[in-house]
Amino acid sequence: MILPIRAFGDPVLRKVGKDIDKDYPELQELIENMFETMNSANGIGLAAPQIGLDIRVFVIDVSPLAEDEDYEDIKDELKDFKKVFINAKILEESGEEWKFNEGCLSIPDVREDVKRKSTILIEYYDENFVKHTETFSDIRARVIQHEYDHIEGTLFTDHLSALKKKLVKGKLTKISQGDVSINYKMRFPK
Repeated sequence: MILPIRAFGDPVLRKVGKDIDKDYPELQELIENMFETMNSANGIGLAAPQIGLDIRVFVIDVSPLAEDEDYEDIKDELKDFKKVFINAKILEESGEEWKFNEGCLSIPDVREDVKRKSTILIEYYDENFVKHTETFSDIRARVIQHEYDHIEGTLFTDHLSALKKKLVKGKLTKISQGDVSINYKMRFPK
């Protein structure tokens, strides 16, 4: 089922997500719905707060990037990189900071350069509640960090300089009022 994505200004996007356990109601259906919602909006990541749930769950599928010539050198790593992260905790961020032009399904038509560390060590449970501790680098780390921010109540625009925040303020206000052209289901704050 395709769910509406919460728009900038919705209070749920500012909540720190709660851990869940393996008995969370209809968890597998939720995960399927999150992937379907993300894919229908042409996204590569989606966090539970973006569909109105303040829980620590996000999904990622960067396989579309395997076809992008910018990622030619890591296309084999990207082509099957589809994961579920439950109760994730980033344990360490390391490496050089690098800028990348990020966007977000909850903030359509706004893209800005964000600096993030190149490598992360993260602990999480998968959809079968098997615990993993893994290191990720490159664009995979970037997407994970972006989605992880969502379960921490942070948006990519929070990483912008004061000047950049001023420059996008008008666009953010319009988005929160529903004044945006999109081709996927959204829910705007009242």
